[in-house]
Amino acid sequence: MAFEPQRPSRRGVYGISVMSELSGIGPQTLRLYDRRGLLTPTRTDGGTRRYSEADLVTLRRITELIADGVNLIGIGLILSLEAENAALAAPITPCRESADAQR
Repeated sequence: MAFEPQRPSRRGVYGISVMSELSGIGPQTLRLYDRRGLLTPTRTDGGTRRYSEADLVTLRRITELIADGVNLIGIGLILSLEAENAALAAPITPCRESADAQR
């Protein structure tokens, strides 16, 4: 049986203070990323942000890009293009795996 990495959960479970603690990013910065559309946490009925494991992965990517000197507008474009690329590659992956298995 082949190892299949699990995708990070999109279920919002972490409040902003927990996410801040997990990531080392301040709550005000997390709010800024939300306003800029870089992170899109789910919201409770009362409007409280709930961050997921997938948001934590995205936040790590944002941190990498900032360390590389990319500004927030550039980060938004990069994240968008990476998501589009992943969506386009998804249907190709099973075909590629099938072809590799037949070799």
